Amino acid sequence: MFTKKQIKNILKKSNILPDKSFDKLSKEAAKQNKSIENYLIEKKIITQLALYEKAAKYFNVPFINLKEQTIRKDILLSIPEPIAITHKLIAFDLDGKEIKIAALDPGDLEIFEFLKKKTGLKQKIFLTTPDNIKEGIKQYHKTLKAEFNSLTKNGLTVSANSGLNNNGGKESQEDEQGLKKLAEDLPVVRIVNTLLEYAIFEGASDIHIEPEEKNIIVRYRVDGILHNVMNLPKNVQSGIAARIKILSNLKVDEHRLPQDGRFKIASEEYKVSFRVSIIPTFDGEKIVMRLLNEKAQILTLEQLGLQPSVMEIVKKNISKPHGMILVTGPTGSGKTTTLYTILNILNTPEVNISTVEDPIEYRMPRVNQSQINVKINFTFALGLRALLRQDPDIIMVGEIRDQETAEIAVHAAMTGHLLLSTLHTNDAVTTLPRLTQMNIPAFLIASTTNIIIAQRLVRKICPNCIQSFNLDKQVIEELKKQLDIARILEKLEKNKIIFNAKKGLENILFYKGKGCKKCGNTGYKGRIGVYEAMEITDEISKLILRNAPINEIEKQNEKNGMISIIEDGFIKAKNGITTIEEIMRVTQE
Repeated sequence: MFTKKQIKNILKKSNILPDKSFDKLSKEAAKQNKSIENYLIEKKIITQLALYEKAAKYFNVPFINLKEQTIRKDILLSIPEPIAITHKLIAFDLDGKEIKIAALDPGDLEIFEFLKKKTGLKQKIFLTTPDNIKEGIKQYHKTLKAEFNSLTKNGLTVSANSGLNNNGGKESQEDEQGLKKLAEDLPVVRIVNTLLEYAIFEGASDIHIEPEEKNIIVRYRVDGILHNVMNLPKNVQSGIAARIKILSNLKVDEHRLPQDGRFKIASEEYKVSFRVSIIPTFDGEKIVMRLLNEKAQILTLEQLGLQPSVMEIVKKNISKPHGMILVTGPTGSGKTTTLYTILNILNTPEVNISTVEDPIEYRMPRVNQSQINVKINFTFALGLRALLRQDPDIIMVGEIRDQETAEIAVHAAMTGHLLLSTLHTNDAVTTLPRLTQMNIPAFLIASTTNIIIAQRLVRKICPNCIQSFNLDKQVIEELKKQLDIARILEKLEKNKIIFNAKKGLENILFYKGKGCKKCGNTGYKGRIGVYEAMEITDEISKLILRNAPINEIEKQNEKNGMISIIEDGFIKAKNGITTIEEIMRVTQE
C-alpha cells in the first residue's frame, strides 16, 4: 500500500488525475472508511495493474507481472512462507547467483538484508501488485498431493476402534483416551491442518470428508461446484474424525449420533469460522465443514451484479421507513449476502439495527446480532418477538420458516419497522402464495411488502481464458424448446443489450472460458448473482388483494418492465460475464 501523498504524486506525474479531483475522491474514500488506493480501483479511475506499473516508473524500479507464471518450488521456498506473507514478497526466479524478488515495498531494506544473509545470493527487487503477491503465496499450497503422499506413505497405525460398537453404547474410556491420543498425533494434525488451509486458499465454501469401504474421499465446493481433491487411505479415518471433533469441542467417542460444532482459525491473512456437521454412515463418519470468511468484505449493490434499472428499484424500496424486503431463492443462492449488502447501506448512526440469524455469517459494526439456538428454544419467532422490545428501526430475520415468524414479521413491518428476511421459493411471484399458505391475509401482504428479490448464483467466466463463439443450431433448438427465446430477445433489445431481436440467437456473440491454470481448467472463476426484483406497485397490490392467479401477476410484472432471472442471465451471458450453460444450470432445476 502506498501513502496518500505517493498515490497523488504518481497519478499527477502520469497525467491521470488532477489534484482537485484527487482531493475530492480522497474525501469520499475517507467518509466510507476506505483507503484511497482501493477506492480509486473500485471507482475504476485506474486498475490495480496500471497503478503499480506507474508506481514502478515513479520509484524507478522494475515492474513484474507474475500472472500465469509458475514458480519453481526450490526458488519459492528460498523465502519461508511466514516471511513471504508478513512482508508481502515472493522469490520468483533465479539467474545464476542472483535471485529475483517481487515485493510491494521495494524500500524495506531491513528484510532484504536479512534475506541476503539467509540465501547468500545477490538480489534484484521488482515491484508487483497485491493480487500478484496473493497468487504467488497460493503457490506454497499447490502441492497438496505431495504433502499427503509424504504424510501417508509411512502408513499411520490406528490404535482406537472406529465405527459402531457391538455393545450398542459409547466407546470405552480406554478407547476414548486412545482416540484423543490419536488426534494429537503429529501426522494427523498436519493432515487436518493442510486440508483446512488448502481449502481456504482455494476459496472453497465447503469441505466434504466422505468415508468409503477402502479409502476416504475429500471434496471441496468451489464456486458452487463440488470437486474431488484427494483420496486418503482408510487408516487415517479415525484420526481425522477425532481431530476435527476435538477442534469443534464435540464428543470424541460418540459414533452413533450426528453431531454439530464449530471452530475458528486465524492468521494475518485470514480469519475463517468452520461450521462442522458429522453424521454416521455405513463406512464411518461423514464430515462436512462450511467455511465462513469473517474477514470477507461486504459487497456493494454493483458488485452483487444488479442491473442498473433493478438497482434503482432496490434503492428506492430500501429507503422506505417501513415494510418488508424479502429475498428468495434456494439454499446457497447468496440471499444472506444480499441482505448484508442492503444492511450495510442502511447502517448509519441514526438508526438501530437488530438481527436474529442462523448462523451469524458476517460481523457488522453498530448492528446488534443474535444467533438462534434451537436446543434452548431460541427460535426466529422468539428472537423476533424479543427484538421488537429493543426499540429497533430496522430488523433482519435470517429466514421466515413458519407461520409464527411470518405473522410477527408482517406485524413488525406494519407497525413502522423496516424488516428484511429470506424465504425459500423459486421466483419472486411464488413468494405471494407461500405467504398465503402461512395464513397471512392478502391485505397484509399487499400493504406491508415493498419488494421481493429472487436470485441465483452463477459462475463467472475466467477473464484469463475468455473466448467468443456463436451458438450452433442444435443448441438453439434445445433452448427454444425450454424457453420463450423471442420474449427474451425482445427484453434484451429493450434494454439495449442487442440492436435487433429479429436476427435471432444465431447472430449473437456469446462467451466461454477455454480453461487455464488460473481457473483450474474449468473456464470459470468466481460467482455473481442473477436477479429479478418484483416491486409491489399499486397495480400488483390490487391483484394481491383480489387473490389474482400467478399468471395475471406475471403479466403485470411484464408490463412494469420487470427483468426476470432468466432474462438477467441472458444479459450477463451476452455481456461476457457468464455462460448460457450456467444460466440453464441454475434456472432450469
